[in-house]
Amino acid sequence: MAKKNSVKPITIHIADKEINALKIRLKQTRWAPEIESSNWEDGTDGKYLKELIDYWATEYDWRRRERKINLFDHFTAEIEGTIIHFIHAGSKGKNPVPLLLLQGWPSSFVQVLDIIPLLTEARQDGTPSFDVIAASLPGYPFSQIPATHGMSFSRIAGLMKKLMVDELGYKKFAMRGSDQGALVQQQFGLTYPEHVIGIHRTGITPFINPLPNNLSEAEINYQHKVAAWAKKETAYASLQALRPETFTPALADSPAGLASWIIEKFQRWGDCEGNVDNCFGRDKLLDNLSLHWFTGSGAASIRLYHELLLDPGLTGRIESPAGIIMPLRDGITVPAPREWAERFYNVQRWTVMEKGGHFSEWEIPGETADDIREFFMTITK
Repeated sequence: MAKKNSVKPITIHIADKEINALKIRLKQTRWAPEIESSNWEDGTDGKYLKELIDYWATEYDWRRRERKINLFDHFTAEIEGTIIHFIHAGSKGKNPVPLLLLQGWPSSFVQVLDIIPLLTEARQDGTPSFDVIAASLPGYPFSQIPATHGMSFSRIAGLMKKLMVDELGYKKFAMRGSDQGALVQQQFGLTYPEHVIGIHRTGITPFINPLPNNLSEAEINYQHKVAAWAKKETAYASLQALRPETFTPALADSPAGLASWIIEKFQRWGDCEGNVDNCFGRDKLLDNLSLHWFTGSGAASIRLYHELLLDPGLTGRIESPAGIIMPLRDGITVPAPREWAERFYNVQRWTVMEKGGHFSEWEIPGETADDIREFFMTITK
C-alpha cells in the first residue's frame, strides 16, 4: 500500500547504451518494398518516414532535448501500488488556481511543455495564473506500465484524485484534458465533483449508445457526418481496442514501425496543411517518439483503448462548469454543435477554433492558454 507523501523528485536520464541501441535499430531498419507515393492517403508517406528515421538516427540530439525537458520539475508518486509521473510547475502569481493537465494518445507530456509557462505566468489582465500539475497516465512515459487488466479510466480517475488530494494537498482544483485525458477527466467529474472547480477540454465525444430520441436538427446533421467519418477514420481505434496484443510486439521492437504508426496520427489529426513538421516541429515529434520508445509506452499506452472496451465507466452529465474548445480542423473527429456538448457538460464557455487541430496545447499554445485563463476567470471571480 502506498504511503502518504510518496512524492519523489526525479531527473529524466536515458542511459547511453539505450540511445546507442536506438540509433543502431534505426540505421538497420528493414524497409517495406516501395510503392508510388500516396501523399498520406494510404497511411504514412514512405518518403517522409525515411527522412524522419534518417534524421532521428543521425541528427536528432536526445541529450540536448533531455536537458530541455529537465528544465521542468519532474516527480513520481506511488498510488495504490502504481507509479504516476507528473510535472509540477508553481506560479508566482497571487492565489494561483491548481490545474491538473491530462493528455492522451499518441502524445505524452511533451504536448503541454510549451503551454505550462503561459499558464503559470502572472498577468495584469485579471485572468488567474495556475499551479500546474501535468500527470502522465499509467502506461505513458515514466508512469508505471500496468501488468494486468483493470486500469480503466474510472480507476485512473481515482488515482488522480489521490495524487491531487492526498499526495499534493489540493482539495479542489481545475482540470484540463484532451483525448484519453479528457475521458479520465470525464470519469473524475462524474465521480468526484466535490473536488472540481471547473473542467476545460478540447473536443467532445461523438458517441452515445443508444442515441437520444430528441436530437436537434443540428445534432442529426452532426450524427450523419459522424457516421460517415467513422467508416474512414476509426480503424486504428478498433484494432487498438479489440486486438492490441497482435501488434504491440511490432511497436515495441521497431522504432521505425512505432514512428509510422504514431506520426500518421499527428499528420491526420493536426492542422498541418499537408506537412506534419509545420505545426509540431520535427524535434518535438521525435521527443515524443523517443520518450515512448525508451520507456516502452509506445506499445503499452494503446492498451487503454482495450480497457475502455472492458469498462466504459460512468455516463451522465457533469454539472461542474465546463469550457470547451471545438477545433474546426481536428482530423480525428467532426466539429460538434454546442447542444451536443451540453448533453455531457454544463457548458459555460464555448470556443470555436478556426485553426489548430487535435493537439491544442501543442499546436496553438497561446490561444489555448488564453481560453483556459479566460474561462477560469469567469468561474472563480
